[in-house]
Amino acid sequence: MRRDIPPLAEVRRITEKKRDAWWTVLLVDPVATPLVRLTAKYTRITPNQITWGAFLLGLVSAAFFAFGDWRWLIAGAFVYHLSFILDCMDGKVARLTGQGSVFGAWLDFVFDRIRVAVCGVALMAGQYDRTGETIYIWLAAAVVFLDTLRYINGLEIFKIRHTMRKQIKARVRAARRAENAAELAFMEDLLRNNPEADIEQDIRQAATATVTPGGVAESAEIAESPEVAAFAEREHAPATAATAVSAPDAAEGGVGAEGEAPTKAPARVIDLHQEFRHRFPVYLRARSFFLRHRIRTHLVSGIEFQMGVFILGPLFDSVIKATIVSGALLLVFELAIIYKLLLSTRDFTRTIDSFEREEVPAAA
Repeated sequence: MRRDIPPLAEVRRITEKKRDAWWTVLLVDPVATPLVRLTAKYTRITPNQITWGAFLLGLVSAAFFAFGDWRWLIAGAFVYHLSFILDCMDGKVARLTGQGSVFGAWLDFVFDRIRVAVCGVALMAGQYDRTGETIYIWLAAAVVFLDTLRYINGLEIFKIRHTMRKQIKARVRAARRAENAAELAFMEDLLRNNPEADIEQDIRQAATATVTPGGVAESAEIAESPEVAAFAEREHAPATAATAVSAPDAAEGGVGAEGEAPTKAPARVIDLHQEFRHRFPVYLRARSFFLRHRIRTHLVSGIEFQMGVFILGPLFDSVIKATIVSGALLLVFELAIIYKLLLSTRDFTRTIDSFEREEVPAAA
């Protein structure tokens, strides 16, 4: 039985992430999204079944890699890319059909890590068997280590950023209980939602943000962060959007009663990346350019690392060089993210200190 599936343009809007790896945006989505529409419309294949298919194709790719010969390497690279296309399709089908599940996200993540480990060991074992060079043993360990490091680091950074936002929101909630304080917006979200605007425009936008009867500042939606995007690149559930601090009721938020028109309330803009942007002003221009094309500024993440090792290296019969270059670039971008987090924690400390300075006169 055919499902009632919207046109391709609408399917793209529903299923494709606002920001993704450049490899996915340029080389996977143009193929995966039309296939997702056909799959959802004409079949009853579930996202978990697609996840299993991607995993099994990954094992086939590993078997090809293990033979070591260049012709088998090309076959392995081709099958690995097919596996990755399926890996991207499971989440899209889940978003399109509403079949996403927590277990599906877990299954997808675990299978991804197993696939990378098995393919990494098989690829390097095949090359070691062919050449006898011990460097391939070290490269196998490096591939597994770097892939694990990337996703652990991404998750931990997301948790820290979430904790900082949570503490800031708690301070604002406390202030709003004491008086009719401003709504809260994060600069990072304003820039993400409107990549063509500059900071001054976003501040003016936040200052006139519409507060709905639910107490939410419309300009302050929090999209998926780059770090958690890397961790959950192919989760079945759609990227969720948290909101600005909302009032428990109309009295606390200064919002009209139910049924009344939304009122205007100034939004307080919190910029947790202010120091980073001041040190690297060119980052904003580059970031806006990439966002207009749905590409993350984290140009070498776990996805690009995998493609370098398992596709480019085998295709050009240059596994050692491709693995070393991909690993080095991954480490460079991971260090950049860590440095950005360090500067963000300083902005967080200054923000908390500013709240404390404001509370002293209020108490007096």
